[in-house]
Amino acid sequence: MPDLLRKPFGAHGKVHEITPENAGWRYVGFSLYRLRKGEAVGEATRDREVILVMVEGKAAFTGAGKDWGVLGARMDVFERTPPHCLYLPNGTEWEAKAETDCVLAVCSAPGKGGHEARRIGPDGITLTERGKGTNTRHINNIAMEAEDYADSLLVTEVFTPAGHWSSYPSHRHDEDDFPRITYLEETYYHRLNPASGFGVQRVYTDDGRLDETMAVADGDVVLVPRGHHPCGAPYGFEMYYLNVMAGPLRKWRFVPAPEVDWIMERDK
Repeated sequence: MPDLLRKPFGAHGKVHEITPENAGWRYVGFSLYRLRKGEAVGEATRDREVILVMVEGKAAFTGAGKDWGVLGARMDVFERTPPHCLYLPNGTEWEAKAETDCVLAVCSAPGKGGHEARRIGPDGITLTERGKGTNTRHINNIAMEAEDYADSLLVTEVFTPAGHWSSYPSHRHDEDDFPRITYLEETYYHRLNPASGFGVQRVYTDDGRLDETMAVADGDVVLVPRGHHPCGAPYGFEMYYLNVMAGPLRKWRFVPAPEVDWIMERDK
């Protein structure tokens, strides 16, 4: 069975560390820190670019030789307010000191030195609605294709209301055949409201060689190396996830699953 569901390995400090090596792929990295007020963490980006996302709380940042001040505003991710983020290119260093208890996500992919360090959000990030009916969800685009902020990284937040589906209709982006489809590895960092709840994510290929359905808890990470990857939020539990995608081309092109083609046509 593929090791697609990653549980946090603690409740404090670094609680997730997804690397290309331990994921068995080439591009996406994802780490998560849960810090107490006054604690500090820092890393060197080396050959990777990084987008730091303040999921919850506030922290003071330095990075790429600059003091970025205090980033963060929302104390609960389900406030749905735009996140405060920081982009840092490869070959730099960063440090964060928690001003409050906080949750900090570190999204990474191969860097090419093509972009300067910069703040991303909250200005310029607007919560937008996507989908219809019980496929409706709400998106905070942090650094998707339309935002020329990065060499490789694509990063977004998704809020799925209770009883709804997202990353749906089912689709895949696992071939390097632009413009028909692009190869993008992907991670999902899940949160649930209430935190005692659960969600569901299925990762499957058309030929059935990969077909895993997982119950995700608050704080879990799901890896999507290939295949379709829909998510469901049961009635009573709102779902949030932070998506990180990267591949050889910073474009998001996907192919729907054959069984949902009729839905795609109907909803055009």
